[in-house]
Amino acid sequence: MKVAIFMGSDSDWPLMKPAAETLKEYGVEVDVLVASAHRTPEKVHSYAKSARENGVGVIIAAAGAAAHLAGVIASCTTLPIVGVPINATPLNGMDALLSTVQMPSGIPVGTMAVNGAKNAAIFAVQILAVQDKALQDKLTAARRKMVEDVEKKAARVAAQL
Repeated sequence: MKVAIFMGSDSDWPLMKPAAETLKEYGVEVDVLVASAHRTPEKVHSYAKSARENGVGVIIAAAGAAAHLAGVIASCTTLPIVGVPINATPLNGMDALLSTVQMPSGIPVGTMAVNGAKNAAIFAVQILAVQDKALQDKLTAARRKMVEDVEKKAARVAAQL
């Protein structure tokens, strides 16, 4: 299973690159696409409608401003969609957050924090891990490492007392 990462603009890539990198760290294949819900709707619809048949298990969709990309994709497929609102306007991403999270009943989009690309990738891995023991093990190991890292930091702080 692979994860597709959609961006409304190439300017979103610096914010979304950590998602692609995180997915690759877990050994998950990634498709990266730049497509606009408003400017290239046929491309968005076509990819979303055929994504399952092309081995995609989860779609991450990042967009700023009106941020309709995740919702448009969700309307074309029953795959899980993870929305990443992008801070691209003077509203500091609040417009994108509300556009992504306020979906109509029956067309859900799991929404991350503004600019939350890495969490979107980890959430996508968690979705895939429901049926993939190797991914479950990698997630468990990553959580253990987080605990170890926090304990090391705590010990460094305690040593300064």
